[in-house]
Amino acid sequence: MKLDGKRAVVTGAGSGIGRAIALELASAGARVAVNDINESSAKTVCAEIEKAGGTAMPAPADVSSFGQVRQQIDRVAEAWKGLDILVTNAGYGQYSPIDEVTEEQWDRMLSVHVKGAFNCIKCVLPFMKSQKYGRIVIMSSVSGMTGTPNHAHYSAAKGALIGMTRALAKELASFGINVNTIAPGLVDTPFLNATPPALIQVYLDRTPLKRAGKPEDIAPVCKFLVSTDADFILGQVISPNGGFLIS
Repeated sequence: MKLDGKRAVVTGAGSGIGRAIALELASAGARVAVNDINESSAKTVCAEIEKAGGTAMPAPADVSSFGQVRQQIDRVAEAWKGLDILVTNAGYGQYSPIDEVTEEQWDRMLSVHVKGAFNCIKCVLPFMKSQKYGRIVIMSSVSGMTGTPNHAHYSAAKGALIGMTRALAKELASFGINVNTIAPGLVDTPFLNATPPALIQVYLDRTPLKRAGKPEDIAPVCKFLVSTDADFILGQVISPNGGFLIS
């Protein structure tokens, strides 16, 4: 699967799954704009891509801010004369019983995950529509499909992204824009450090492979969905989860 000449934006790409996706797309020939709220992390991943012979550009922004997102998307699109691929991966996890979740925590969770995806999609659409081509991958989670106790605000946000995917897939197909979701199971990223050990064990007990995923398990799925091999796939939720949902 080659992505030679394609122009991609990957959000939350300073670490974890986003970083692995940025590296994977670049290795397939795409130019990758690396977004992260932490500018130094974005620059570090860009340096990794360039060291391997790829092309990258840092695009630091808080995705919950429409103004910041628009500034960076416009800058990247101007430099590369358009955009072909968007991966909305930026997010974070937080575990709290629902009666301990504050209004600010609830609002921030949905703002980063749901509004963040909306902001990015809204800003790339003019470029994708004008060229009658685009590939959008929205990162959800098995939590958005099954719900996770003490994780209601995260589960709500990830579930909303699945609904958004299905709606946009229908709305944007006529413009040559495919929209799909990846909903990983438990993945070994920096977020895992904040996950209660008991919850990790619940996931592992229900996972036939008996291990957490690696970011490198998820990145090839994304590469497939943005490639020409997936031209007939849209509105789908692909869940690389080690068998979690069949156990």
